[in-house]
Amino acid sequence: MTTAVRVRGLRKEYPGHLAVAGLDLDIHQGEVFALLGPNGAGKTTTVEILEGHRQRTAGEADVLGEDPGKAGRAWRSRIGIVLQTATDAANLSVVETVRHFAKYYPNPRNVEEVIEKVGLTEKAGARVKSLSGGQRRRVDVALGIIGRPELLFLDEPTTGFDPEARRQFWGLIDDLAREGTTILLTTHYLDEVEALADRLVVIARGSIVAQGTPETLGGRGHAEATVRWTDERGEHVERTAFPTKVVNELSGGRRELAGLTVTRPSLEDIYLELIGEKL
Repeated sequence: MTTAVRVRGLRKEYPGHLAVAGLDLDIHQGEVFALLGPNGAGKTTTVEILEGHRQRTAGEADVLGEDPGKAGRAWRSRIGIVLQTATDAANLSVVETVRHFAKYYPNPRNVEEVIEKVGLTEKAGARVKSLSGGQRRRVDVALGIIGRPELLFLDEPTTGFDPEARRQFWGLIDDLAREGTTILLTTHYLDEVEALADRLVVIARGSIVAQGTPETLGGRGHAEATVRWTDERGEHVERTAFPTKVVNELSGGRRELAGLTVTRPSLEDIYLELIGEKL
């Protein structure tokens, strides 16, 4: 696979504080890659270095074939960024704002098409200052994709979205990934990671504590299942690597069972366990 982002030994130090402690990352072209971690873990610092907005202390970084700390305007036109803080164009309308930003790029998307993709067609003529917080985030997303980026940075992109808007946004990300856009996502929504990410890493105190797919992170794919049931003797709980065998034995006994459930650790369970061990 072609590598869109390659990082080796990335470090960022401040006086008395090590924010990023030697990260190694490989992000493949066209994949959705999630960066997870608690507040203060070093996620935003890492992303800012890859965006070219913060200088690293040590290590190597290659983003779309260039060093982001030295790259120029041509390189910047190949990336898109959606920051945590919302853009406030105040008195400009949605369409005016998107059209203005489109002029910064050599081959922008169609303005009306982008506004439709982010679900703001009915608000195209409305001033940005009149929009709700979630609608302003949609404007931010529109500005992030208007330039047809090869690499899109999404920093907490669905903050303030209602459930329907989040689902629509997930569809947009799927569309962009199918078009070949590489996406680096930071979010606190674990269901968002499970729905979107091809791979992910978990960072705590500036170091990677685990990496993999949402299905395999931290041994999730082989984790023990919890079987719960209730019979005439009361409620029972059994942790086992062979839940099917347990269920077959229970049903074979022809006992009346109520509330029979089989569950494996969720991505959130694994994530909290990982960062809990590190912190």
